[in-house]
Amino acid sequence: MVAQQAGRAPRSPGPRPAPVAGPVAGPDAGAGERLLPGVRVALLNFREPRQSVAGGAEEYAWQVGRHLAGEGARVHFATSREPGQAARETRDGIELRRMGNRYLVYLLVPLWLLLRRRRFDVVIDCMNGIPFFAPLVVSRRTRVISLVHHVHDRQFRAFFPGWIARFGCFVEGPVARLVYRRRTTVTVSASSRAELRDRLGWLAPIEIVPNGSPAARPVAVARDGEDAGDPAIVYLGRLVGHKRVERVVDLVPALAGTWPGLHVHVVGRGPEQDALARRAAAPGAAGRVTVHGYLAEPRKNALLGAARLNVTASEFEGWGLTVIEAAALGVPTVAYDVAGLRDSVRDGVTGWLVRDGESLADVVGRALDELADPARRAEVQQACRAWAAEFSWGRTGSKMTGLIQDELRRKGQRSALALRLAAGETRIP
Repeated sequence: MVAQQAGRAPRSPGPRPAPVAGPVAGPDAGAGERLLPGVRVALLNFREPRQSVAGGAEEYAWQVGRHLAGEGARVHFATSREPGQAARETRDGIELRRMGNRYLVYLLVPLWLLLRRRRFDVVIDCMNGIPFFAPLVVSRRTRVISLVHHVHDRQFRAFFPGWIARFGCFVEGPVARLVYRRRTTVTVSASSRAELRDRLGWLAPIEIVPNGSPAARPVAVARDGEDAGDPAIVYLGRLVGHKRVERVVDLVPALAGTWPGLHVHVVGRGPEQDALARRAAAPGAAGRVTVHGYLAEPRKNALLGAARLNVTASEFEGWGLTVIEAAALGVPTVAYDVAGLRDSVRDGVTGWLVRDGESLADVVGRALDELADPARRAEVQQACRAWAAEFSWGRTGSKMTGLIQDELRRKGQRSALALRLAAGETRIP
């Protein structure tokens, strides 16, 4: 996880500071002049990375915010608030504003933005099924970028009563399509862009800004006599219903006849943890499935780096951040052939995709057979590391910075950045 630092946040955004020149201090920015000096950015997201069920979307938003702060922007991250969390906090150069629970956040954040509607140059409105409708509350001069990781219509139908699902699909589709029709949209993969066009009829221009990847390094950590398994399979991610982690747990009884030493490790936290622990204790899985919960980075990397396979059973992804995290350690992934995951897994090269008519157990078994050959395993490990090396949060942040520069330049903003652009002082990549 990113390094943390705390400080006191100001009571309100206040007057915009004068343009700042000089070396870049942000974690992802290189030496030289900052590209967004004095630009005020509001980043609206359902959650933030320290919350209990935060996942890849929260990590993406936070890493983008860190990069923008490193480029001289004043970043305000507005999100929900879990019990025990402070309403205000400054971390990694980002000013956090927490308000409301998982439902009230969609009322309180737009209200917070409305009261500051003239104080921001750019709003990044993250739509996790339901948007914050920033275009309806900000001033006309404020640029709004919509960020959509994937389409949620199937998720609504799978996990909500019919009337709620229909309402969610209506908001995500016709309503959001109209509200954001003139606002640049960012998504994280080519298949997510195709789904926005095909399933939502999205009208706005869409840019792809891929996820980054942490610089994961395997760490040898003693396991206190724990049986890691031979082979070992890892699931890494949130423990929530739509990830269908129970299918990964069920690989043990399904493959026990062929792979008697198989052990499944479930790493992550979320509301399904207790149910998964009970499933792991059932006959056929007991003693060969470990539900670890949250693990600190060294222990997580040691477990993941020693695994034969990373397996995800989700059918709703915009990309697959944990796929690249595993690949950085040389571990391939088995996943379903669905939007997002078909982008992050290169079928037959850095992993295997479960296609229509195939079962997860069949494809995992085939993958384990291939990886039993040392030469084939070394080939896949090398391909995984090379693939993961193509992604970094610095590249993600740089592309988002360029989009913001283009947005401000096209609008002719009289912001600190626009003044510097007019004077020819800031380079546009």
